[in-house]
Amino acid sequence: MNRLFKRNRAFTLVEIMIVVLIIGILMAIAVPNFVKARESSRKQTCISNLKQIDQAKEQWAMDNRKNAGDAAAFTDIVGANAYLKSQPACPSGGTYTVAAIGTNPTCNISGHALP
Repeated sequence: MNRLFKRNRAFTLVEIMIVVLIIGILMAIAVPNFVKARESSRKQTCISNLKQIDQAKEQWAMDNRKNAGDAAAFTDIVGANAYLKSQPACPSGGTYTVAAIGTNPTCNISGHALP
């Protein structure tokens, strides 16, 4: 009576297929949300960079007695002893344009602009 019964316990093919299906559904929901969150983060970083460029440009204009409409360039505001230590780069691969004094800097990626 004291016999040990060995029982083979294993998952059936149906159980494994259900687990794979559930994982697939969760991935189908999660991946687009990650992509959307990443692009939103890049956009917010780009807007933050544009704000920094605008603030540096306005500070340079005040220090050098420039008027609205005068030209400004990255060479004026970027440097070791300037208003920005290095030129910011758009995380989405766009390029920034400083623009004239009194106007907002821009990024060539649509949707990335100062409010």
